[in-house]
Amino acid sequence: MSDVPVPLTEDEIVIALDGMPGWRRDDDEITRSYAIRYHGGVAMIVHVADVERLISHHADIDLRWGKIRFGITTHDAGHKLTAADFDLARRIDAIAQAHGAEPLDD
Repeated sequence: MSDVPVPLTEDEIVIALDGMPGWRRDDDEITRSYAIRYHGGVAMIVHVADVERLISHHADIDLRWGKIRFGITTHDAGHKLTAADFDLARRIDAIAQAHGAEPLDD
């Protein structure tokens, strides 16, 4: 039996995104940005990284002055979207809220 994650179907992706306000699809990646002070963003990255280590799934993270962006896809599934991506997105939303990060609509 293989441990390769199974990509979601288009219908499953649409349904999952519908339940994830603020997250956007960019091809085979989901993304979201937040406004946060730079050093707060660093602390948020450490918090997200601790959770990612525990669940063995990781986002691409881009920290800029006053802004942090997360991009999530499943590399082990050929850079396709899987249920693990949406699980991580929900966890990131909770962490962002805990750190006082404000969602951006860009």
